[in-house]
Amino acid sequence: MKSLRKTPLAVAFALGLILPVAANAETMLAAFAGSMGNVMNLHLGPAFAKSHHVEFRGEGQGAYALAHLIVGHQITPDVFISITPGPIEVLQKAGLVKTAYPVASTQMCIAYSPNGPFAKDFASGKMPWYKILQLPGATFGRTDPKTDPQGQNIVFTMQLAEKYYHQPGLVQKILGPIENPKQIFTEMSLLARLKAGQIAASSGYLSAVKSLHLPYIKLPVQINLSDPQYKQSWYDKAGFKLDVDGKEKTVTPQPLVFYAAVPSTAPDPKLGEAFIKFMQSPEGQKMFRDDGYSAPKGAPLS
Repeated sequence: MKSLRKTPLAVAFALGLILPVAANAETMLAAFAGSMGNVMNLHLGPAFAKSHHVEFRGEGQGAYALAHLIVGHQITPDVFISITPGPIEVLQKAGLVKTAYPVASTQMCIAYSPNGPFAKDFASGKMPWYKILQLPGATFGRTDPKTDPQGQNIVFTMQLAEKYYHQPGLVQKILGPIENPKQIFTEMSLLARLKAGQIAASSGYLSAVKSLHLPYIKLPVQINLSDPQYKQSWYDKAGFKLDVDGKEKTVTPQPLVFYAAVPSTAPDPKLGEAFIKFMQSPEGQKMFRDDGYSAPKGAPLS
């Protein structure tokens, strides 16, 4: 995969990843969890570019995948924004990040297609969402648990829903195997497919779902992974084994907080630090709220 620093300008402009600024402007590359595409490319990025007279480039995909690309020196962003501590810890173990700062938070939800055959069933509330997802033809989409925290989080959510709603076998009935190629899509395409009606429902972060104006089912705090206070009493009940790079590891839930850090390989660390401060500022926090995000929770990761 090529870094956007090496992407031809014409292609980058066509993708809407580069904002038109003065020819001699500095460039800042932000690598972020794919679900943040809307708030980054349409709001935070343009505002930061204007106020700091820079060219903003955004690269969004699964946060774990981005973390490994940074560790492998395949991309060199000035700032990295992750969902959950996990991808940040990948960089910390590699000695590339010392401290990461919470900038926003979100929660898991079930999004559904406004144009799908089951839209009325979800909207009416007469049948529980987990029953609708077991109906013939009720296709479900999610991301890859190996490369994307959301791919793991929806499994955790379903495991907790199985306990919360007293529905034995719910995970298998809705998701099938943990790694189910029939359900797995890239994070950037998942909600787009949902919006187009190609799938009936999908996993989603409330922030991303609301920013795209998609209908959704809000989940109880016991299963939506939003509140660190429920970690020991509920969230720690979930977990599963995953084969990563030929090694089996057990993954467990982490609070859905977005953390920002400046990698030691950043070409312009001062710009990266300035972007973190901008996200933490009243102006930046308002943009997050307007896009469906909640306030940051917890302490910095160090």
